[in-house]
Amino acid sequence: MRDTLPLLEVTDFPAIRRATLDTLQVNLGYKCNQRCLHCHVNAGPTRTEMMSRELVEMIPEVLAKRGIGQLDLTGGAPELHDDFRWLVTQARALGVQVIDRCNLTILFEPGQEGLAEFLAEQGVEVVASLPCYSLDNVDAQRGEGVFDKSIAALQRLNALGYGQVDSGLKLNLVYNPQGPSLPPNQQGLEADYKRELMAHFGVQFNQLYALANMPIKRFGSTLVSKGQFDGYMTLLKDNYSRANLDGVMCRSMISVDWQGGLYDCDFNQQLAMPTLGGPRKLADLLGAEPIEGPIHVADHCYGCTAGQGSSCGGAL
Repeated sequence: MRDTLPLLEVTDFPAIRRATLDTLQVNLGYKCNQRCLHCHVNAGPTRTEMMSRELVEMIPEVLAKRGIGQLDLTGGAPELHDDFRWLVTQARALGVQVIDRCNLTILFEPGQEGLAEFLAEQGVEVVASLPCYSLDNVDAQRGEGVFDKSIAALQRLNALGYGQVDSGLKLNLVYNPQGPSLPPNQQGLEADYKRELMAHFGVQFNQLYALANMPIKRFGSTLVSKGQFDGYMTLLKDNYSRANLDGVMCRSMISVDWQGGLYDCDFNQQLAMPTLGGPRKLADLLGAEPIEGPIHVADHCYGCTAGQGSSCGGAL
């Protein structure tokens, strides 16, 4: 898909450097039970790329060696990896906080029985995509029937304590705009989500993350096909805020692809833009080489710094 998109790497985005490493974000593979229009990974049911057992077993070693406090698991649907539960258990035994980037409907897939209970038992933080609180908008973006299944999944997680006050089980939702626009104010939108989901479905959650869509892979190709790519890039650049630079996720994390390659973020991973210096493979993180250094930037980085900003933890 990359060669169908305009070149992003010739950029005037300002140079930035990694400050520390407190999060290892691992893409376990591109297989997913859904095929969402806004997906920057091009994930779907027919994808076969999955991380090897050898590499999965290396992850707890890296966490311990580098003293990394947070493991952020993504995909595809990371839960579809055969070693997902093993990896979660190993990381939690090290005292590492684990985040599961969950699409919610995965809880009802064959072979995923007991997944919600497992996540609760391990104290895994669930970050779940729910691009709107209305059926029509969600199904238009993610597929027919997704909204009802997502609500049922949220209710199941709530019943286990997720999103409940003082339970210690965090349930955060992710909002993405449907098209080439910036997300609205995160605080106001979160209030709307909490009001509507509680009133209509009795659903509770902790925080809402409002994220801009990245002009790459499936979403980028959709923009190109509709003649909207240049306009969207102009929107991102016109709304650039230098104040967001200090909080962008790449300054404190490294992204690992299913083959063990290292990237400054998940978006760079999808654009085949590896780290510029220092460690380049997962195994390299078992050495003593420092990870501080320049971050590989391109035009899509404006997506994280436009308006209120976007990061793995929501607006900046």
